[in-house]
Amino acid sequence: MERTTLEVIAPSVEEAVARGLEQLGVSREMIDIEILDEGAKGFLGIGSRQVRVRLMLKALDETQSPDETQSPAIAVAGTDDHLLNFAVQTARELLGKMKINARVSASYGEADAEGEVPVLLDIRGDDLSVLIGRRAETLNALQYILALIISKEANDWVQVSVDVEGYRARRERQLRQLAIRMAEQAQRTGKRQVLEPMSAAERRIVHLELRNHPDVFSESVGDEPNRKVTILLKK
Repeated sequence: MERTTLEVIAPSVEEAVARGLEQLGVSREMIDIEILDEGAKGFLGIGSRQVRVRLMLKALDETQSPDETQSPAIAVAGTDDHLLNFAVQTARELLGKMKINARVSASYGEADAEGEVPVLLDIRGDDLSVLIGRRAETLNALQYILALIISKEANDWVQVSVDVEGYRARRERQLRQLAIRMAEQAQRTGKRQVLEPMSAAERRIVHLELRNHPDVFSESVGDEPNRKVTILLKK
């Protein structure tokens, strides 16, 4: 299987590596680093060029022994479906690299409006908060990596949703409740309500919750990673 890679541009190699590790949600010993462009300072700022590096996840056998990869603490989904089994095995390998023991199961979700059927990966275990991270950044990075690998295996893009200890389900309930409260506040005060910065997936939950609201509408404003949902009264 082809290794997952990420290219990052930054003012220095160390900063590029740090950014890449944050996006991938892995530690430094889990990657190989290739400097693609050492950059240039230029003269008086003219002709300066930033550093460009490539981060590559190490193959499983580079970081673990065969015994470690077969940790009995991580369970394979009980299914004959190749893609689901592949998804679980891939998640096992990534969790193994992170030295995390957990149970992994996979299933198919409901098809969306375009008929796309997502792969749902559920991770359960003890004290898995490290897999979620601030604003779910680590969880989203893990989900992105798994989506890339699973899509390559399927020879087509596969929507992958990864949940840890029911975090996403709880977060969705919280966001729906927040949307309703802020809509009521907008109605009561007559002023627009601005929510905290959210990922695109979380903003979508708020938009869907309010899309049929009779008195308010929502829109996203700002730039990533600080893009926010604003709730306004309909005219």
